Amino acid sequence: MRQNTNFAILLIVLGIAAFAYQGITFKTREKAVDIGSVHVTTEKTRNIPIPPVVGAIALIGGVVLLVRNGKGMY
Repeated sequence: MRQNTNFAILLIVLGIAAFAYQGITFKTREKAVDIGSVHVTTEKTRNIPIPPVVGAIALIGGVVLLVRNGKGMY
């Protein structure tokens, strides 16, 4: 029962974070030129969007799990 409660709270936190941040942004380095002793790299910013539907599903799933676990305790 305790594991379900922890999982429900984790889902709620992830759902709120998905709404707040709307995606994950990170930077990568790639070689642009590699001729002999000349090395040129470029830094690109990449974004992985997280749809709001994913946040909503996680949030609703967490609340449902939390409520379902709470009803079984009484």
